[in-house]
Amino acid sequence: MHGSGPNDRDETLGPNKVFKDLAWGLATNGIAVLRYEKRTKQCAGEVIQAMATLTVNEETVLDAVAAAAFLRTVDGIAADRIFVLGHSLGGMVAPRIGAQDSRLAGLILLAAIARPLPDLLLEQSEYLAALDGKVDETEAKQLEELRQQMERVKALDFKEGEVILGTARAYWADLLAYDPVGTAKALTMPMFVLQGERDYQVTMEDFAAWKVGLAGRDGVTFKSYLPLNHLFIAGEGKPNPTEYDVAGNAASEVISDIAAWVKR
Repeated sequence: MHGSGPNDRDETLGPNKVFKDLAWGLATNGIAVLRYEKRTKQCAGEVIQAMATLTVNEETVLDAVAAAAFLRTVDGIAADRIFVLGHSLGGMVAPRIGAQDSRLAGLILLAAIARPLPDLLLEQSEYLAALDGKVDETEAKQLEELRQQMERVKALDFKEGEVILGTARAYWADLLAYDPVGTAKALTMPMFVLQGERDYQVTMEDFAAWKVGLAGRDGVTFKSYLPLNHLFIAGEGKPNPTEYDVAGNAASEVISDIAAWVKR
C-alpha cells in the first residue's frame, strides 16, 4: 500500500521505484507480490468528483482489502499466507486493514506514521525551511500560514466545500479519529515495523511511538536502519529532498529481512 499522493504501482519518485525494488526482490525469494496503481492516480477524475465524501477508506483501505480477497482466488497463492505491506501513509493505515481482514497472516509497516498527520506535515515543513541553517521572512510567513491551516484541520473548521491541503473535511475527520498504534495493539496477527534512521518525513519519533505502544504485545518485530531514508535507500549526510532525485534502490538488507520474516 502506497504512501500519500497519487502513486503508481512502483511508488515512483523521481528515478526511484521502491515498490518495484521490493516486488522483484521478494519474488527472487519465492514470495509473490501484488502491486497496483493507487486509486487517486488511476481514477483521479472520479476521486476529485467525490472529494466531499472521500476518506482514507476509499483512498487506500478498500482496495487493499479487495486485493487480499482477490489473491485468495489465485492458483498457487496460499490463502492463509497473505501479508499486507504499507509504506508511510500505507503503513499508518495497515492496522486498519488488519482490523477489517482477520484472515491476513501479518502486516509489514515501512516508515509508518504513528502521529496525527497534521503535526507530521508541519514538522516536515519546519525541517525543510531550516535546512539551509536559517528561516527567512518569507519562509516564516509560509510556516505561520501552514500552522493556521493545521489548527483549522485539527479543529475540523471547514467552510462548505472547502479543501485544505488537498482534501476536504470528511477525509481529515476520518483520519483524525483513527488511532493507528491503538488499532495495531488490538490485533493478534504478527507485525514487522521497519524504519530508516535518516528519514526526515516519518522519523524515529514515529518508530519510538510504535515501540512504546506495542510494547509487550507478542509477535511484533522492530528494526531500524542507520543509513536509510524514507525510500529505504542508503544515503549520507543531512537528509534532504534532493537525494530523491538520485537513482537508487531499496536496500537489499530490507528485502532480505522482510523475506526472512515472512517465511518465518
